[in-house]
Amino acid sequence: MKGLILSGGRGTRLRPLTYSLPKQLVSVANKPIIHYVVENLLEAGIEEMGVIISPETGQQVRKSLLDAGFQRARFTFILQEKPLGLAHAVKTAKDFLGNENFVMYLGDNLIGSGIKDFVEEFKRTAPAALILLKEVEDPRLFGVAELGEGGKIVRLVEKPESPPSNLALVGVYIFSPQVHLAVERIRPSWRGELEITDAIQELINMGLEVRAHILQRWWLDTGKKDDMLEANRVVLDEIRKTRISGEVDENSTINGRVVVEEGARIIGSKIRGPAIIGKRTVVENSFIGPYTSIGEGCLIKNSCVEYSVILPETEVIDIERMEESLVGRRAIIKKGSGVNRALKVMIGDDSSLEI
Repeated sequence: MKGLILSGGRGTRLRPLTYSLPKQLVSVANKPIIHYVVENLLEAGIEEMGVIISPETGQQVRKSLLDAGFQRARFTFILQEKPLGLAHAVKTAKDFLGNENFVMYLGDNLIGSGIKDFVEEFKRTAPAALILLKEVEDPRLFGVAELGEGGKIVRLVEKPESPPSNLALVGVYIFSPQVHLAVERIRPSWRGELEITDAIQELINMGLEVRAHILQRWWLDTGKKDDMLEANRVVLDEIRKTRISGEVDENSTINGRVVVEEGARIIGSKIRGPAIIGKRTVVENSFIGPYTSIGEGCLIKNSCVEYSVILPETEVIDIERMEESLVGRRAIIKKGSGVNRALKVMIGDDSSLEI
């Protein structure tokens, strides 16, 4: 079985951050989202992976995965010239996929469990497709599945006004090679895209079995700022114990589950977990509150930061309070002549903000 990771698209809902950084490379708990995807595939025994990339961000995705040191993963990078739909991505990867079963995994999705059980169910039941579903509060915002007897999918509806169930498509699928015929038989939607939901429905129309696997733990689509912060919160909440690999001076305190990575220095500061401080980062005379991830090589000085994601090589200086913020790489945020106040921001790479 092969893996197909989708890492194209433009990430418009996360702009300005995604003008220079693919959303799949935004970090959650100091790890790019797509790295969690690769780890889940490897854990399920899938080592050969095709990665759909775009012309604009493909080189960054390639470098991130190749530099990460995944020892067993074998990557093939597949260029999708335009984001013409998930089923179009399958069509683009057809030569790589060949006549094998494959897991298709959206590279910006996070789930609270691996996919090993999901893969084992597919091997045991051998349907044309097995679709990962999750109960959601408002299914009108998602693609929704209607189930029949024995977990078989009867039909799929995209963002319905009157949902037939509360089971949303998560963004992880397992397909047999029969999906290629289904993709050839569908036509672009009103959006001008080849929709994977249409391809799955076509499998059903062809009389083939499409089954559902219900995800019991959390699922997060990281398409927007608030989604990213929630994903960061959930992942940090799973830190089991404090790990101090950097330096913490005698005037600093660490409370709760905190990771201080190698080369980081905590000087006269208070860190309250769950939180993670990246390699070579300096936190001086500051408070880092719960559910905060500070990337590598940052400087946080005379500031209070909580419930935020700060990407590498960023400086936050003399900020009385910053919360619920998503900050790009190499940004500078500092106090100017303005009045101190609570700050909530989302800014892209190489930005400068003085308040």
